[in-house]
Amino acid sequence: MSLDWVPRDNEIKNHILFKGEYWGTEPPCVVFEKKPLLDAEGREVKGLYTAWIRLNNPKQYNSYTTDMVKGVIAGFRAASGDRSVVAAVFTGTGEKAFCSGGNTREYAEYYANRPNEYGEYMDLFNAMVDSILECRKPVICRVNGMRVAGGQEIGMACDLAVASDLAIFGQAGTRHGSAPVGGSSDFLPWFLSAEDAMWNCVSCELWSAYKMRLKNLITKVVPVLKKGGEFIRNPQVFTDAYLKDGEVVYGELKTGEEAKAAKALMRECEIDFYMLDDEVNKMVWHFANLFPGCLQMSIDSIRTKKKYFWDQAKISSRHWLAANMMGEAYLGFNAFNTKKITGVDTIDFIKYRQAIAEGRLMDESLFEAVLGKPAK
Repeated sequence: MSLDWVPRDNEIKNHILFKGEYWGTEPPCVVFEKKPLLDAEGREVKGLYTAWIRLNNPKQYNSYTTDMVKGVIAGFRAASGDRSVVAAVFTGTGEKAFCSGGNTREYAEYYANRPNEYGEYMDLFNAMVDSILECRKPVICRVNGMRVAGGQEIGMACDLAVASDLAIFGQAGTRHGSAPVGGSSDFLPWFLSAEDAMWNCVSCELWSAYKMRLKNLITKVVPVLKKGGEFIRNPQVFTDAYLKDGEVVYGELKTGEEAKAAKALMRECEIDFYMLDDEVNKMVWHFANLFPGCLQMSIDSIRTKKKYFWDQAKISSRHWLAANMMGEAYLGFNAFNTKKITGVDTIDFIKYRQAIAEGRLMDESLFEAVLGKPAK
């Protein structure tokens, strides 16, 4: 090949794998959108864009279905291969949730008791996390609401996070029949102390955005509630340090009468994501004013440390999660899926432990004993 070769007729190669067949507009789906890059004054910059990949399933707190997982993979591959894209923004539809994890209805009604099928699904899930970690653009998680369970895992795969101060963070696996081995057990010790990572993984406690900012899980927290035209901080959270059981704590969620008063105040407010989007745009504009090759090398060098732990465990975790669909996952997801009938979203854990202590078979009679009964 001649060293002075140039593209024939100004042809530029297309390196994008997907043509949009995995995206949609009607939920449940993933929406892929290229938005013009905005400069520091909010003016559009010609020919440059931010790729927005949005989980669009708000009625189910933006939980991802199998097809949505494919849409996320396609979205990050598209953002990665598009020369005009400066950065990718990963977010959810609406005001309540970035993502609540995998779609428990699909888990309960299809994948439970189908371990091979769930293994195939986990191959897709692993590819989704890989697509974020391998995106050739900086990835910002725009946390517009709760980021829990699998939502926490795919959120932590992103490079940076900017959160609404209404957002809550945490895991749900040990309460609902799984384990947070889709990334949280790999990423949390990278972000938090070992003991904070341990407790957050196993307790299923929900932590506020302020608490997660203090513990360095996320980059920025901004208010989104407006009252009388002014932004106010989330009234459900103690935003100042205080003494609790002899320990100084910060960012704790209020309880009791204080929580009731906070909810009453929130009913007087509107939600406005202006400050959230402004912080995202500022971050992208900052990226735009850096050498793109040097920027990506710097990002990939940090990602390599996260990927090391993820790559060590993702295959073995895939097999465990598939096998678990025959037992505790079957119980946990079906309990959650039938909560409108039974009034409870978990099994009777004490009866289940007693059955284990008695050496009982994991059969239908045990399932019947520990699952909730239809409410009268």
